Amino acid sequence: MSKAKPPINLQEISLKEGQEVMDFPCAYALKVLGEQQADFDAFVVGIVRAHHIPLTEGAVSTKQSKNKRYISVTVKFTAESRAQLDALYEELCAQPQIKMVL
Repeated sequence: MSKAKPPINLQEISLKEGQEVMDFPCAYALKVLGEQQADFDAFVVGIVRAHHIPLTEGAVSTKQSKNKRYISVTVKFTAESRAQLDALYEELCAQPQIKMVL
């Protein structure tokens, strides 16, 4: 009978100074949620492109909530650095029409 491994305590995991959790560049999927409104997906894509992120065909998808009150926009792209992601998240979170960024 094999002995079960103890669960990992994420609070005990530490990174060395300057070490990243992710290796860049890397494939990244960003999900942005907001209330249903005209051109919400174009609004999100505009912000993403303003951060010099090229998008390929099929990189953007949308999904409405069951009651059609909210919409989510998923954008798949190659993230070049932590600084790029931080700046993108900061700008997206500052927009009043955006409710959540994942």
